[in-house]
Amino acid sequence: MMRFIMPIILIAISITLFFVFANPIYNEISVLRGEVASYNEALDNSKALENERDKLTAKYNAINPENLTKIAKLLPENVDNIRLILEIEQIALPYGMVLKDVKYDTTDAGAAATGSAAIQGGGATKTSPKDYGIFDLSFSTTGTYNNFINFTKDLENNLRIVDMSSIIFSSNNIVGASSNPSSKTVSTEVYKYDFKIKTYWLKN
Repeated sequence: MMRFIMPIILIAISITLFFVFANPIYNEISVLRGEVASYNEALDNSKALENERDKLTAKYNAINPENLTKIAKLLPENVDNIRLILEIEQIALPYGMVLKDVKYDTTDAGAAATGSAAIQGGGATKTSPKDYGIFDLSFSTTGTYNNFINFTKDLENNLRIVDMSSIIFSSNNIVGASSNPSSKTVSTEVYKYDFKIKTYWLKN
């Protein structure tokens, strides 16, 4: 009888030892194997991302630096309102048109610099859910109609994207009229122009 009981007892002890000691260790090993697999997958993904980054970096470095400069000017990474105003002043300079009453709002301009005493807040910087922001700018200037046409053409052809929101003009005065009837000087009427424009900047 004892011969049959002893093996049963040994089997029971073995089963008990398995569940008490071996099974938790086995479960822990299974968890560790799962973590290792997860880490290996993450490592593979990291290497794939690094390879993709290297490809993109190589493509970026292959772009002509002059074209990169043009792209940065076309759609800058910040408003850079002061630079924009200076660019417009340079465009207007050949036509003798001086910018006045420049207004803008830097509330949502991010890296926009604070304006000088001649520049007053009051414009509207629009927020957009898209990847780019819209910056409104208004100013006034005076000049002949022909100079106005040439100025607006140069402004629209400028590398930085500029959209005309509205232009209001009114008669200012008459200049250049000659008192000599035989003179060939033609009187030229000068108008005042109130511009509202918008430009765009790339959000990070």
